[in-house]
Amino acid sequence: MPSLRTGRRARHLRIRLPRRPAPAVLALLPLLLSLPLALVAASPALAAGYRYWSFWDGAGGQWSYATQGPSTARPADGSVQGFRFAVSKDAAAEAARPRAAADFDAVCSATPAAPGRKRVAVVIDFGVPADAPAGDAPPQDAPRTACAQLAPEATAAEALAEVAKPLRYNSAALLCAISGYPKQGCGEQIADAPGATAPQNDDNGAPEGDLTAGAEGQTTEKKKETESPWLGPVAGLAVLSAVALAAVRRSARRRR
Repeated sequence: MPSLRTGRRARHLRIRLPRRPAPAVLALLPLLLSLPLALVAASPALAAGYRYWSFWDGAGGQWSYATQGPSTARPADGSVQGFRFAVSKDAAAEAARPRAAADFDAVCSATPAAPGRKRVAVVIDFGVPADAPAGDAPPQDAPRTACAQLAPEATAAEALAEVAKPLRYNSAALLCAISGYPKQGCGEQIADAPGATAPQNDDNGAPEGDLTAGAEGQTTEKKKETESPWLGPVAGLAVLSAVALAAVRRSARRRR
C-alpha cells in the first residue's frame, strides 16, 4: 500500500494542459500574416525604363552597346557610331538600338579620305513618336546618317557635334538632345511605359555592354536611388515583431 506521504504528494500532482496563446498575440497574428502582402502593395512600382539617347558602336553591319561614352570614346578611321532616342528598360539587353545598319561604306563612300583626317560614320535615330516627350515629336521618321571628317584624336562626341548641332547636355554632362531633340527633359525615369520601344532582333545585332556607357556613359545619377523603397515596410515589420514578442513575454509572466 502507498504510504501516507506518497498519497499526499500525489494529491499535489497536476496535469498541465497546453495553454492558449494570449489574446494580444492572437490579435496580432492576422496583422503579421498580412504584412508580406502589405510590403508588396506599399513598395513603389519599378520603373519600366528611361527616356534617353543611347550610344552604340557599329562594326560589320552590327550594333553593340557602347562600353564607354562618346565624350571619351575615340573612334578610329572607318568606324561607325550610332545614337538612338527611345524609352528603354534599364538593362543593356533590352535597350532599343538604331534601326539603320552599321554600314560605313553606305554613309561615307561619297566623302573622300583626306591626309591627317579620319572619317567616322554617324547614324542618328530619333526614334518613334510613342517614345517622344509630351508635346514633342521626332524631327524625322527614318534614321539620319552623316560622315564626319575629323582630326585623328577626335572623340565620338566631337563627331556628333560635327554633323548634328545643336546638342544639349545637362549639368552632369549627360547627353540630352541631338539636333535640338527633344526640346526638354534628360534621361527621365518613366514609371509606366506601355508603348516603350522593345529591342529588335534583326540583322543589326544584339545589344551588348553596360547601360551606363550606352546612355552616354558620363553619369549614373539618374539611376541612383538614395533610399531603399523597402526601408519603411521593413521598419514596420520590426516594430510589429517587437510588439508581438513583448505581448508573449507579458502573457508568460501572468500565467506563472
